[in-house]
Amino acid sequence: MTEPPPNLDRYVRQMRYPPLGEEGQAKLQASRVLICGCGALGSVLANTLARAGVGHLRIVDRDFLELNNLQRQVLYDEEDVAAGIPKAIAAAAKLRKINSQIEIEPLVTDVDYTNIEQLIDGVDMIVDGTDNFETRFLLNDAAVKFGIPWVYGGCIGAEGQSMTIIPGDTACLRCLMQESPPPGTTPTCDTAGILGPIINIIASLEACEAIKILSGNRAAINRTLTVVELWDNRIRQVKLDSLKEAVDCPTCKHHEFPWLDGQRGSHTAILCGRNAVQLSFPERQSLSLHSLAAKLQGVGTVTQNRFLLRLAVDDFLLTVFPDGRAIIGGTEDIAEAKTVYAKYIGS
Repeated sequence: MTEPPPNLDRYVRQMRYPPLGEEGQAKLQASRVLICGCGALGSVLANTLARAGVGHLRIVDRDFLELNNLQRQVLYDEEDVAAGIPKAIAAAAKLRKINSQIEIEPLVTDVDYTNIEQLIDGVDMIVDGTDNFETRFLLNDAAVKFGIPWVYGGCIGAEGQSMTIIPGDTACLRCLMQESPPPGTTPTCDTAGILGPIINIIASLEACEAIKILSGNRAAINRTLTVVELWDNRIRQVKLDSLKEAVDCPTCKHHEFPWLDGQRGSHTAILCGRNAVQLSFPERQSLSLHSLAAKLQGVGTVTQNRFLLRLAVDDFLLTVFPDGRAIIGGTEDIAEAKTVYAKYIGS
C-alpha cells in the first residue's frame, strides 16, 4: 500500500511565490540535506529548512548544550540544558513537533574523514553549521569529489559571511582560501563574542540558497562571497565569477582531497591515566604563544612561558605548544576535546 502524498496546505504561502510554486515544493519534499553542526547556524538552518518542507534532514553534531548556547541557538531551551541533551537529539525533538511530515535523522558524532562519506551518502545538499575551518575543508573535499552542492557560512562578533559552492560550476572554498588559518590566529565566539542577529542573517542566507538549489532554481544562486557587518551597517559582495579560472586550485583542478583522505586535519590521542586528550596538527605552521595569551586574557586563567601556554577555564586545563599541539585536560572524550579547542584556540 502506497503512502498518501503529503498535505501541502502548510506551505501554501511559500508556494504562492512564483519561482517556487507547487513543483518546487514537491522537489523540496523529495530532497535530503545534511546539516553539519547544529549549534548557532545549524539550529537556525534546521528550523528554517524543516518549516520549508525539506523532506529529510540529517543533523550531525558532536556537542552537548550549555546555558550560554541559548543566547543564539534558537531550537533549544533551559529544559534541554538542564537535561544535558546532545544538540542533535534536542533539535530533532523540537523539529518533529514543528513538522511531523518530514524525516529527521539526528546523529551524535564527530565529523571526520572516517565517517564523512557515510554522512553524505544519499544527500542532495550540505549546509554548514560548523564552527571550524578544519571541518569546512573536509566538507569541501567531500562535496567536490562527489559533486554535492554545499553552502559555507561563518560568523564572529557582528560579522558573518556566506558562499554557495556547486562543484564543477562555481569556485570552491579552497579556491577562495588555500589553507586553513593557523590555530590562535582567528577569533572565536568565546574570545571575541557573538551577536545573535548575525547568526540569523547568515543562516537565513544559507537556507535560502539551499531552497533555491533543492527546488530546481540553481540559476538564482548567489555567486558572490557575501559579507554582512551588522554593527557598522555594512554589506559587501565579492564577485567570484573569475576566481575558479584564476586560481590553480588543488581541489577543483587537481582533484586532490587531503582532508578527505585523512592526510590533513587533527590527529588525536587519549592520554592514559591523565583524563586528557592530545590534539596535534602536523601540517600547521607555528603559532605565537604571546599573541594567543593576549587573545585569551579575560577568558580564564592564563599562564605562559616560552615552551607552552596554559589556560584554565571551566573544568578544563588547555596546554598549547608553539607547534599548535594541545593537551585538553578534564576529558577523555575526543569530540569534547575538539569542541573545547575550537572554542578557545580556534580552528
